[in-house]
Amino acid sequence: MGVSTTSPEEGIAVITVDVPPVNALPVQGWYDLAAAVRGAGADPGVRCVVLTATGRGFNAGADIKEMQRTEGYTALVGTNRGCYEAFAAVYDCEVPVVAAVQGFCVGGGIGLVGNADSIVASDDATFGLPELDRGALGAATHLARLVPQHLMRTLYYTSRTVTADELHRHGSVWRVVPRERLHAAALELAREIAAKDGLLIRLAKASINGIDPVDVRRSYRFEQGFTFEANLSGVSDRYREEFVSPRSSKPSRSSKPSRSSKPSQVSEPSEPPDPSKGGAR
Repeated sequence: MGVSTTSPEEGIAVITVDVPPVNALPVQGWYDLAAAVRGAGADPGVRCVVLTATGRGFNAGADIKEMQRTEGYTALVGTNRGCYEAFAAVYDCEVPVVAAVQGFCVGGGIGLVGNADSIVASDDATFGLPELDRGALGAATHLARLVPQHLMRTLYYTSRTVTADELHRHGSVWRVVPRERLHAAALELAREIAAKDGLLIRLAKASINGIDPVDVRRSYRFEQGFTFEANLSGVSDRYREEFVSPRSSKPSRSSKPSRSSKPSQVSEPSEPPDPSKGGAR
Protein backbone atom coordinates (compact mmCIF):
# COMPACT_ATOMS: atom_id res chain seq x y z
CA MET A 1 0.00 0.00 0.00
CA GLY A 2 1.03 3.62 -0.41
CA VAL A 3 2.85 4.95 -3.47
CA SER A 4 4.97 2.66 -5.64
CA THR A 5 6.93 2.97 -8.88
CA THR A 6 7.44 0.27 -11.49
CA SER A 7 9.04 0.18 -14.95
CA PRO A 8 6.96 -2.17 -17.12
CA GLU A 9 8.67 -1.09 -20.33
CA GLU A 10 11.76 0.77 -21.41
CA GLY A 11 11.30 4.51 -21.04
CA ILE A 12 8.08 4.29 -19.01
CA ALA A 13 7.63 4.65 -15.25
CA VAL A 14 4.26 3.76 -13.70
CA ILE A 15 3.47 5.39 -10.36
CA THR A 16 0.60 3.71 -8.52
CA VAL A 17 -1.34 5.09 -5.56
CA ASP A 18 -2.84 2.42 -3.31
CA VAL A 19 -4.35 3.92 -0.16
CA PRO A 20 -7.53 2.00 0.77
CA PRO A 21 -10.40 2.37 0.99
CA VAL A 22 -10.80 5.31 -1.42
CA ASN A 23 -7.31 6.72 -2.07
CA ALA A 24 -7.83 9.70 0.23
CA LEU A 25 -4.23 10.61 0.95
CA PRO A 26 -2.86 11.44 4.39
CA VAL A 27 -0.25 14.17 4.70
CA GLN A 28 2.70 11.84 4.15
CA GLY A 29 0.97 10.32 1.14
CA TRP A 30 1.07 13.64 -0.74
CA TYR A 31 4.77 14.02 -0.03
CA ASP A 32 5.43 10.42 -1.06
CA LEU A 33 3.60 10.98 -4.31
CA ALA A 34 5.53 14.19 -5.01
CA ALA A 35 8.84 12.43 -4.36
CA ALA A 36 7.91 9.51 -6.63
CA VAL A 37 6.92 11.77 -9.53
CA ARG A 38 10.01 13.96 -9.20
CA GLY A 39 12.23 10.90 -8.94
CA ALA A 40 10.77 9.29 -12.05
CA GLY A 41 11.09 12.49 -14.04
CA ALA A 42 14.73 12.90 -13.01
CA ASP A 43 15.63 9.40 -14.19
CA PRO A 44 17.43 9.82 -17.55
CA GLY A 45 16.04 6.49 -18.71
CA VAL A 46 12.41 7.60 -18.28
CA ARG A 47 10.65 9.46 -21.09
CA CYS A 48 7.04 9.23 -19.86
CA VAL A 49 5.33 8.74 -16.49
CA VAL A 50 1.94 7.07 -16.04
CA LEU A 51 0.09 8.08 -12.87
CA THR A 52 -2.49 5.52 -11.82
CA ALA A 53 -4.30 4.14 -8.77
CA THR A 54 -5.82 0.92 -7.53
CA GLY A 55 -9.35 0.37 -6.27
CA ARG A 56 -12.73 1.90 -6.97
CA GLY A 57 -11.49 5.37 -7.76
CA PHE A 58 -8.44 7.35 -8.79
CA ASN A 59 -8.32 9.81 -5.91
CA ALA A 60 -10.70 11.08 -3.22
CA GLY A 61 -8.49 13.97 -2.14
CA ALA A 62 -7.13 14.54 1.33
CA ASP A 63 -7.86 12.48 4.42
CA ILE A 64 -10.29 14.69 6.34
CA LYS A 65 -10.45 12.20 9.18
CA GLU A 66 -6.73 12.65 9.73
CA MET A 67 -7.25 16.40 9.92
CA GLN A 68 -10.03 16.13 12.48
CA ARG A 69 -8.27 13.67 14.78
CA THR A 70 -5.00 15.65 14.81
CA GLU A 71 -4.72 18.43 17.37
CA GLY A 72 -3.41 21.83 16.37
CA TYR A 73 -2.21 22.85 12.95
CA THR A 74 0.00 19.92 11.98
CA ALA A 75 -2.28 17.92 9.66
CA LEU A 76 -3.91 20.95 8.09
CA VAL A 77 -0.67 22.73 7.27
CA GLY A 78 0.84 19.42 6.18
CA THR A 79 -2.04 18.79 3.77
CA ASN A 80 -1.70 22.34 2.49
CA ARG A 81 1.96 21.95 1.68
CA GLY A 82 1.72 18.31 0.63
CA CYS A 83 -0.95 18.97 -1.98
CA TYR A 84 1.00 21.92 -3.29
CA GLU A 85 4.12 19.76 -3.64
CA ALA A 86 2.30 16.86 -5.31
CA PHE A 87 0.45 19.05 -7.81
CA ALA A 88 3.66 20.95 -8.62
CA ALA A 89 5.61 17.70 -9.01
CA VAL A 90 3.21 16.52 -11.71
CA TYR A 91 3.35 19.85 -13.52
CA ASP A 92 7.14 20.22 -13.21
CA CYS A 93 7.94 16.57 -13.98
CA GLU A 94 10.74 16.63 -16.55
CA VAL A 95 8.82 14.27 -18.85
CA PRO A 96 5.14 14.08 -19.82
CA VAL A 97 2.74 12.62 -17.26
CA VAL A 98 -0.24 10.54 -18.39
CA ALA A 99 -3.00 10.23 -15.77
CA ALA A 100 -5.00 7.00 -15.94
CA VAL A 101 -8.28 7.73 -14.17
CA GLN A 102 -11.00 5.32 -13.07
CA GLY A 103 -14.08 5.88 -10.94
CA PHE A 104 -14.08 9.04 -8.86
CA CYS A 105 -11.52 11.81 -9.23
CA VAL A 106 -12.38 14.57 -6.77
CA GLY A 107 -10.71 17.25 -4.67
CA GLY A 108 -6.97 16.73 -4.77
CA GLY A 109 -7.43 14.30 -7.64
CA ILE A 110 -8.40 17.28 -9.79
CA GLY A 111 -5.14 18.97 -8.83
CA LEU A 112 -3.21 15.95 -10.06
CA VAL A 113 -5.01 15.36 -13.37
CA GLY A 114 -5.37 19.07 -14.09
CA ASN A 115 -1.58 19.37 -13.99
CA ALA A 116 -0.98 16.17 -15.99
CA ASP A 117 -0.03 16.37 -19.65
CA SER A 118 -2.57 13.83 -20.88
CA ILE A 119 -5.56 12.00 -19.39
CA VAL A 120 -6.91 8.59 -20.26
CA ALA A 121 -10.10 7.70 -18.39
CA SER A 122 -12.41 4.76 -17.88
CA ASP A 123 -16.00 5.15 -19.01
CA ASP A 124 -17.17 5.22 -15.37
CA ALA A 125 -14.86 8.08 -14.36
CA THR A 126 -16.29 11.26 -12.85
CA PHE A 127 -14.46 14.49 -11.99
CA GLY A 128 -15.34 17.26 -9.57
CA LEU A 129 -14.59 19.55 -6.65
CA PRO A 130 -16.85 19.05 -3.61
CA GLU A 131 -14.79 21.66 -1.73
CA LEU A 132 -17.67 23.91 -0.71
CA ASP A 133 -19.45 20.92 0.81
CA ARG A 134 -16.32 20.19 2.87
CA GLY A 135 -15.71 23.74 4.12
CA ALA A 136 -12.78 24.27 1.77
CA LEU A 137 -11.61 26.07 -1.35
CA GLY A 138 -8.92 25.34 -3.91
CA ALA A 139 -8.01 23.49 -7.13
CA ALA A 140 -10.23 25.71 -9.29
CA THR A 141 -6.91 26.47 -10.96
CA HIS A 142 -6.72 22.86 -12.09
CA LEU A 143 -10.39 22.37 -12.90
CA ALA A 144 -10.10 25.38 -15.22
CA ARG A 145 -7.56 23.37 -17.24
CA LEU A 146 -10.19 20.69 -17.85
CA VAL A 147 -13.33 22.66 -18.71
CA PRO A 148 -14.28 26.12 -20.03
CA GLN A 149 -14.36 29.00 -17.56
CA HIS A 150 -18.11 29.30 -17.01
CA LEU A 151 -18.56 25.57 -16.65
CA MET A 152 -15.71 25.51 -14.14
CA ARG A 153 -17.47 28.15 -12.05
CA THR A 154 -20.80 26.33 -12.18
CA LEU A 155 -19.21 23.01 -11.21
CA TYR A 156 -17.30 24.69 -8.38
CA TYR A 157 -20.30 26.55 -6.95
CA THR A 158 -22.59 23.51 -7.11
CA SER A 159 -20.09 20.73 -6.26
CA ARG A 160 -21.38 18.80 -9.26
CA THR A 161 -19.21 16.34 -11.18
CA VAL A 162 -18.70 15.76 -14.90
CA THR A 163 -18.14 12.45 -16.67
CA ALA A 164 -15.13 11.32 -18.66
CA ASP A 165 -17.22 11.49 -21.84
CA GLU A 166 -18.03 15.14 -21.13
CA LEU A 167 -14.35 15.98 -20.62
CA HIS A 168 -13.52 14.10 -23.81
CA ARG A 169 -15.93 16.37 -25.67
CA HIS A 170 -14.13 19.39 -24.17
CA GLY A 171 -10.82 17.98 -25.35
CA SER A 172 -9.20 17.52 -21.92
CA VAL A 173 -9.47 13.71 -21.85
CA TRP A 174 -7.53 12.03 -24.64
CA ARG A 175 -9.41 8.75 -24.64
CA VAL A 176 -12.29 7.04 -22.82
CA VAL A 177 -12.18 3.26 -22.55
CA PRO A 178 -13.84 0.47 -20.55
CA ARG A 179 -12.30 0.14 -17.09
CA GLU A 180 -10.67 -3.17 -17.93
CA ARG A 181 -8.85 -1.46 -20.82
CA LEU A 182 -7.63 1.57 -18.87
CA HIS A 183 -4.14 0.36 -17.99
CA ALA A 184 -3.47 -0.87 -21.50
CA ALA A 185 -4.75 2.35 -23.07
CA ALA A 186 -2.59 4.50 -20.78
CA LEU A 187 0.47 2.40 -21.59
CA GLU A 188 -0.30 2.63 -25.29
CA LEU A 189 -0.20 6.43 -25.14
CA ALA A 190 2.87 6.40 -22.88
CA ARG A 191 4.63 4.07 -25.30
CA GLU A 192 4.03 6.46 -28.18
CA ILE A 193 5.41 9.37 -26.15
CA ALA A 194 8.36 7.38 -24.83
CA ALA A 195 9.38 6.51 -28.40
CA LYS A 196 10.57 10.11 -28.82
CA ASP A 197 14.12 11.23 -28.17
CA GLY A 198 14.74 11.64 -24.42
CA LEU A 199 16.34 15.08 -24.68
CA LEU A 200 13.77 16.40 -27.12
CA ILE A 201 10.80 15.23 -25.04
CA ARG A 202 12.26 17.01 -21.99
CA LEU A 203 12.80 20.18 -23.99
CA ALA A 204 9.24 19.91 -25.31
CA LYS A 205 7.81 19.61 -21.78
CA ALA A 206 9.83 22.60 -20.54
CA SER A 207 8.90 24.73 -23.54
CA ILE A 208 5.18 24.00 -23.28
CA ASN A 209 5.19 24.78 -19.55
CA GLY A 210 7.01 28.00 -20.36
CA ILE A 211 4.24 29.27 -22.63
CA ASP A 212 1.41 28.33 -20.25
CA PRO A 213 -0.85 31.41 -19.84
CA VAL A 214 -1.43 30.67 -16.12
CA ASP A 215 1.25 30.04 -13.50
CA VAL A 216 -0.49 27.09 -11.85
CA ARG A 217 1.75 27.16 -8.77
CA ARG A 218 1.11 30.81 -8.02
CA SER A 219 -2.59 30.55 -8.90
CA TYR A 220 -3.12 27.61 -6.57
CA ARG A 221 -1.22 29.35 -3.76
CA PHE A 222 -3.59 32.31 -4.16
CA GLU A 223 -6.57 29.98 -3.73
CA GLN A 224 -5.03 28.47 -0.62
CA GLY A 225 -5.07 31.88 1.04
CA PHE A 226 -8.87 31.92 0.91
CA THR A 227 -9.01 28.43 2.39
CA PHE A 228 -6.85 29.75 5.22
CA GLU A 229 -9.38 32.54 5.74
CA ALA A 230 -12.26 30.04 5.78
CA ASN A 231 -10.45 28.07 8.48
CA LEU A 232 -9.86 31.14 10.61
CA SER A 233 -13.59 31.86 10.47
CA GLY A 234 -14.34 28.42 11.96
CA VAL A 235 -16.67 27.38 9.15
CA SER A 236 -14.22 24.88 7.63
CA ASP A 237 -13.79 22.94 10.85
CA ARG A 238 -17.56 22.76 11.29
CA TYR A 239 -18.11 21.30 7.83
CA ARG A 240 -15.28 18.81 8.24
CA GLU A 241 -16.64 17.66 11.59
CA GLU A 242 -20.09 17.18 10.12
CA PHE A 243 -18.52 15.15 7.30
CA VAL A 244 -16.60 12.75 9.53
CA SER A 245 -19.47 12.45 12.06
CA PRO A 246 -22.65 12.75 9.97
CA ARG A 247 -24.80 10.89 12.47
CA SER A 248 -23.28 12.35 15.59
CA SER A 249 -25.73 13.67 18.14
CA LYS A 250 -23.30 16.31 19.38
CA PRO A 251 -24.02 19.89 18.29
CA SER A 252 -22.16 21.38 15.34
CA ARG A 253 -19.20 23.59 16.14
CA SER A 254 -19.81 27.29 16.11
CA SER A 255 -18.61 29.25 13.11
CA LYS A 256 -17.32 31.93 15.43
CA PRO A 257 -13.53 32.42 14.99
CA SER A 258 -11.40 30.92 17.73
CA ARG A 259 -7.82 29.95 18.37
CA SER A 260 -8.78 26.30 17.79
CA SER A 261 -9.82 27.01 14.20
CA LYS A 262 -7.16 25.33 12.08
CA PRO A 263 -5.93 26.69 8.73
CA SER A 264 -6.14 24.33 5.81
CA GLN A 265 -5.61 24.02 2.14
CA VAL A 266 -7.97 21.94 0.06
CA SER A 267 -9.99 19.69 2.31
CA GLU A 268 -11.00 16.87 0.06
CA PRO A 269 -13.40 14.12 1.06
CA SER A 270 -12.19 10.91 2.62
CA GLU A 271 -15.09 9.22 0.84
CA PRO A 272 -16.07 9.85 -2.79
CA PRO A 273 -19.34 10.89 -4.35
CA ASP A 274 -21.40 7.99 -5.61
CA PRO A 275 -20.00 7.18 -9.08
CA SER A 276 -23.35 5.69 -10.05
CA LYS A 277 -24.86 9.17 -10.15
CA GLY A 278 -23.02 9.94 -13.37
CA GLY A 279 -22.64 13.59 -14.35
CA ALA A 280 -23.97 15.26 -11.23
CA ARG A 281 -23.24 14.79 -7.58
